[in-house]
Amino acid sequence: MIVEKTELATIFKIEKLSIDDFYSDFSKKYANFKNENIIIDFSKLKRVDIENILVFLPIVKEWRNNGMSFVIVLNEIETDILPDEMNVVPTLVEAKDIVEMENIERDLGF
Repeated sequence: MIVEKTELATIFKIEKLSIDDFYSDFSKKYANFKNENIIIDFSKLKRVDIENILVFLPIVKEWRNNGMSFVIVLNEIETDILPDEMNVVPTLVEAKDIVEMENIERDLGF
């Protein structure tokens, strides 16, 4: 797992792990990033099952309840079959755009 901190968000990139292994590793560490926007970049993966992404739903809900953004980058999945609470986009640029928009909405009190 590669972790990159920016002013906007902390970006987690998967290396050679499976999503299950990544989730296991991430779930042990994510509490250290509670006050940060999170982007998980799975854009290099092929053939990802929706079940693999849905394991992140409890964390996504927790982040949204804490007033932070949580976005997953995944270019090979139909996003309309995912729950509305999950932000899944095909590129890292779009993920950053979503975090910026959500930051603006929070600043304006939406």
